[in-house]
Amino acid sequence: MEFLDRELEKYVETHSDSESPLLHKINRETNLQVNMPRMISGHLQGRVLAMLSQMIRPKKILEIGTYTGYSALCLAEGLQKEGKLITIDVNKELEKRVRGYFEESDYASQIEYIIADATEEIKKVDGPIDLVFIDADKKNYKHYYEGVFDRVREGGFLIIDNVLWSGKVLEEGKKDGSTKAIQEFNTLVHHDKRVENVLFPIRDGLMILRKLATKGTEGLNGQ
Repeated sequence: MEFLDRELEKYVETHSDSESPLLHKINRETNLQVNMPRMISGHLQGRVLAMLSQMIRPKKILEIGTYTGYSALCLAEGLQKEGKLITIDVNKELEKRVRGYFEESDYASQIEYIIADATEEIKKVDGPIDLVFIDADKKNYKHYYEGVFDRVREGGFLIIDNVLWSGKVLEEGKKDGSTKAIQEFNTLVHHDKRVENVLFPIRDGLMILRKLATKGTEGLNGQ
């Protein structure tokens, strides 16, 4: 994940807004106490997510992949006063920890935290959705994308994490299933005529998509 020189990355973080005390606590405790701490969005990416959310000012956010709640709290910073964030994760072992973090935040009443299989649970989420953040199992990225797309409002945004996959997206020939899935997903959305896209080389890669106004019956790959 570390594409920037560590000293340069520290400079970038130093010249970006600081984490809140709660986010700093989550970051620290995740790295000390939770398996696979690299999965947390962290300082820089968290500030990027917060800034994007504040620019969009969403009324409804759907997050697929909660982990320890860091990214959800960053995204919640941009919610409208009556807005709601729904975040879905399958990991029951982290539930007590994450609910505790959410209760400590200023957004407790606006967050709905669901422990379930997201491939099924997303079918129950009503639209219109203003902002979707996908950061879950990579092999289901296409499924999540297609599963929520029709409920994202025109002009709404989808943000997908880990689309550089530690640089493995450059691999050719034989590759693991997650790498292949991300390569195929990146190609899919890049050629989807229903969206505009830009891939930001932030941390492990953020794909930012904006849903365009409907034009005829064009869909994936212009078909």
